[in-house]
Amino acid sequence: MAFNIPLPVCVINNQGKVLSANEHIGQVFLYDGIVDADIFTLTGIKCVDLYEAAASGEFPVLKRNEKIFNLIVCLEEIEAKSENADDYLEEKSPNLRILFQDITSYEDLKEKYRDEKPCVAKILLDNYDQLFEADSSVSKLGLSSEIDQIIRGWAGLVNGAVSMVKSSKYIVWFENKQLNKIINNKFELLDEVRNLETGYDFPASLSIGIGIGGHTIAETEEFADVALDLALGRGGDQAVIKRNSKIEYFGGTLPTVEKSNKGKSRIVGHALNQLIAQSGKIFIMGHKYSDMDSFGAAMGMYRFCVISERDPYIVIEDYNESLTSIFKQAKANEEYNFISCEKAIGLADKDSLVIVVDTHRPSMVQCPELLEKCERIVVVDHHRKVEEFIDTSVLAYMESYASSASELVTEILQYTGSKKSLAKIEAEALLAGLTVDTNGFAVKTGVRTFEAAAWLRRQGADPTEVKRFFQEDFENIKLKAKAISEAELFGDGIAISSCQQVQRDAQLICAQVADQLLTVRGARASFVVGRNEDMQTVISARSLGDVNVQVIMEKFGGGGHLTTAAAQVETSIDETVKKIKEIMEV
Repeated sequence: MAFNIPLPVCVINNQGKVLSANEHIGQVFLYDGIVDADIFTLTGIKCVDLYEAAASGEFPVLKRNEKIFNLIVCLEEIEAKSENADDYLEEKSPNLRILFQDITSYEDLKEKYRDEKPCVAKILLDNYDQLFEADSSVSKLGLSSEIDQIIRGWAGLVNGAVSMVKSSKYIVWFENKQLNKIINNKFELLDEVRNLETGYDFPASLSIGIGIGGHTIAETEEFADVALDLALGRGGDQAVIKRNSKIEYFGGTLPTVEKSNKGKSRIVGHALNQLIAQSGKIFIMGHKYSDMDSFGAAMGMYRFCVISERDPYIVIEDYNESLTSIFKQAKANEEYNFISCEKAIGLADKDSLVIVVDTHRPSMVQCPELLEKCERIVVVDHHRKVEEFIDTSVLAYMESYASSASELVTEILQYTGSKKSLAKIEAEALLAGLTVDTNGFAVKTGVRTFEAAAWLRRQGADPTEVKRFFQEDFENIKLKAKAISEAELFGDGIAISSCQQVQRDAQLICAQVADQLLTVRGARASFVVGRNEDMQTVISARSLGDVNVQVIMEKFGGGGHLTTAAAQVETSIDETVKKIKEIMEV
């Protein structure tokens, strides 16, 4: 069949066999005689996909002979072989005509455009104040010079233009084509800076935010700011790449260094006091299935509002079983305004203030609808920042170095300037929150954690009473013992177990089992999987520090800290355990 067109063309039948081709087809296929050949063998594209392309108008692309072709596919006109053409169509699908349009130059230009698009990296020395403040010794100047040399050396590897904005911050501009080199390099400058001798008992570390793919240079820089904010919110010592809606994380091997200066707590307390004075109704809420830390922080915030001469509401819809004792005690007091989500939505208006504690994810709060109805939102949280965060907050106090939200709230309360003390139950709720999230002051504790606990003790918190809050049913103890006895400990120190029985407090039980498994000699990290009453699979992950369980839980849609993290998924317990093993390669 001849084609009066100066482009490569061929015709195939419904079996994918080439019926004919013109003389230009040699531009696509170097060998002769493609008639009767199979189109899938020639192109790697299935015949059925070509028919679908003809129907949809979305044409496939083929790479051959260092050229790129767009395959324009259309149905051949059919000459009826019977009196009724419809009968012929039913017997046989029409043939396809394929026109090979050379788009190599266009694709090369598109690739060059992508490669040369500007990208920006913003680099911040996390602990500059602790390393250099009020110390101008020769050794410190040498450290500063070494860090500067490492950053400029890294920028040179990617042919980037580097500028020092201030002593602790750099901006590097580079082309998009360097990105793969950066990722393959795995941000070695993080390790190089971390391995420098600082003269302190903690290392230097960097946070890097990279923006890619903005429609304008300003938008690309905005992406970098968001990425750097995420890196800092997750504890530093890591790099975050943001390209449009996609975000990637690298590094994050150091536990967050505790800040010695409490000035921020005082500033947040002052700002929060002003917001309370300017707002109508005030609502306080934590995360879904409220735990001891969430509840303790909410109780502390309640007292802060009362000191500011306001009467707030605590929104609590559900809570885990460990909270039963203290919640009943607080509710019986009749001083606290505990309300449901439905009632809170009915009372709220645009002038209301919402104080969110122990989470910064809108999908995780007790009442997500409340965030949409109120314009003023305050966030107080200690978790490492994730992509999904409350970006409409007017005040956010997020410190991943802190042991708990209760610790942050306790510090804010110390700077109220009021002589009024906490109620005994409030002090004990806050101390219980501190105790739970530090696993009895054994993990993620700093000087400020113990100072907060000491202040709560002076406010009347009774450690013996707090211990009673943690008493549990004998059946739960047996269930945990069974999960521990059936745990597997793999060669590289990864302990994995599951609680097969459906439990209302599955997350708490799994967390306690995971904590216990870390006491096994040789264990570096533990993962425990269970099932709650909503038939969701819950995962608790714990680590001694050399395994970043937060990054692993983020693969399941969860989050947390380097040493403590959790997630909820829809897959079965066995499937979830299998996926954990695949990720950990055990």
